[in-house]
Amino acid sequence: MSNKSLVSITDYSKDDILRILKLTKKFDENPNRKLLEGKVCATLFFEPSTRTRLSFETAVNRLGGRIIGFSDAATTSSSKGETLKDTILMVSNYADIIIMRHHLEGAARYASEVSKVPIINAGDGANQHPTQTMLDIYSIYKTQGKLEDLTITVVGDLKYGRTVHSLIIGMSHFNPTFNFVAPEELRLPDYYKKFCDEKGIKYQEHIDFTPEVINNADILYMTRVQRERFTDLMEYEKVKNIYILKKDMIADTKDNLKILHPLPRVNEIQQDVDDSPKAYYFEQAKNGMFTREAVICDALNISIE
Repeated sequence: MSNKSLVSITDYSKDDILRILKLTKKFDENPNRKLLEGKVCATLFFEPSTRTRLSFETAVNRLGGRIIGFSDAATTSSSKGETLKDTILMVSNYADIIIMRHHLEGAARYASEVSKVPIINAGDGANQHPTQTMLDIYSIYKTQGKLEDLTITVVGDLKYGRTVHSLIIGMSHFNPTFNFVAPEELRLPDYYKKFCDEKGIKYQEHIDFTPEVINNADILYMTRVQRERFTDLMEYEKVKNIYILKKDMIADTKDNLKILHPLPRVNEIQQDVDDSPKAYYFEQAKNGMFTREAVICDALNISIE
């Protein structure tokens, strides 16, 4: 694997995370820097995406690079039976870096092992979404002024939610306390609870979305129940609207509370919450562009003056 690929948030040490945050802040202050002139970036989206793909492509455009790629695998040779290995080898002949989203867990790791150029994982199944984690951590830092000793309440799909899995690992360096709120069917996998135990991370699991759980949080991280992860649609219908955040539910929350969501949302945050100064999910999405500028430049060993 190229040592500059970003497949999992575990590829970044604590020092790496802090370094990327500093770069992100620079791009937040000035996103338009012609640092990728002469570079070609390939975006290979085998799975649908709006925010992630557009923020990556906007990042490349603001940096002066060029983009090749696809947003629908049905229009590519993979629909003819071409293997992922052959696709990656072919595209790595053309591009300086590959940004890839795939529905199969482990696809990004495999791609990084066969590619001649760095791979950035834009999400692989229910596994990892490391650039989302970096923009989440930047959003937490930007709104809280620190990363250490925060209480983070995560709500919704904790079984299939790759953003949640990556966030737990990324924030493990900063002594968080987690509240995990999920129905029995969507509980956090044992692997991540074991990870918390091994790292000495404090956490509690809840089924009920209570005022106490909401009011103790510094960060309230809502997630969508992902229909595309369910093979049994009856199971999806059973849990899809189990937790809905309403404006009156945040009346007694901490002054510093910020509400995050990886988007898209469906019903889990009512639209009247958008007017609250505690709602931060659209600003969070904007932070993704700055974060991805930082990650791309870091992967290509491009320094920022």
